[in-house]
Amino acid sequence: MNMIETGRFLLIAGTILVVLGFVFLLADKIPLGRLWGDFRFGNDKVKIYFPLATCLIISLLITLIVNFFSRK
Repeated sequence: MNMIETGRFLLIAGTILVVLGFVFLLADKIPLGRLWGDFRFGNDKVKIYFPLATCLIISLLITLIVNFFSRK
């Protein structure tokens, strides 16, 4: 691995860490886990939670990010 590849890796890793830090800071304001397509079922003893809309949004974001960085 040469210096250019190492530098590029460090820049990408740093950018990801900065974005992840902002996500954690704004986590209370982002309604992930409480969207209209997140289903909750149950009673006092048993609770079932199925975050369908949240999973779809996260999957879409990850797909877009991976496609953006994998283009040559």
